[in-house]
Amino acid sequence: MIKLFKVKEKQRELAENASAGAPVKKQSAGELRLHKDISELNLPKSCAIQFPNGNDDLMNFEVTIRPDDGYYLGGKFLFSFNVSPIYPHEAPKVKCKTKVYHPNIDLEGNVCLNILREDWKPVLNINTVIYGLYHLFTEPNYEDPLNQDAAAVLRDSPKLFESNVRRAMAGGYVGQSFFPRCM
Repeated sequence: MIKLFKVKEKQRELAENASAGAPVKKQSAGELRLHKDISELNLPKSCAIQFPNGNDDLMNFEVTIRPDDGYYLGGKFLFSFNVSPIYPHEAPKVKCKTKVYHPNIDLEGNVCLNILREDWKPVLNINTVIYGLYHLFTEPNYEDPLNQDAAAVLRDSPKLFESNVRRAMAGGYVGQSFFPRCM
């Protein structure tokens, strides 16, 4: 048994020396799948992906969405993605970093999107999530809200909702909440 450990230790030492002293980082299954997902991204021109921690940290990235239709036309919304090492068996954690008046995004940036919760399946991918987020801006859903006030206004008075969205995106107050400019 001891000899086995010594052989493994010797192999590891040889591998480290072969790579000029840099330890070889073993990728998790989640990192491998995420690398595949990112290499196959087919985003609309209104979406972009950035890696603020550098390309070596694929598990944490940001997506910018600039809706080209609907109430949020002209806005710019930033989302952070945190992907678990057990991805795709667990959905990525997504937060909206832009404060937005939206029925499906609360003021803390939590996102209500079914595929990020109960409808997540390992066959889904990052491309699907980004399209889902984009869809929230082109067709907000008042039936499954996180921001109850915005959902009620959208349901009862779409013109007032549109006015509130424009005011929030331009940088202003809607009710008691201030929204920084995001256009």
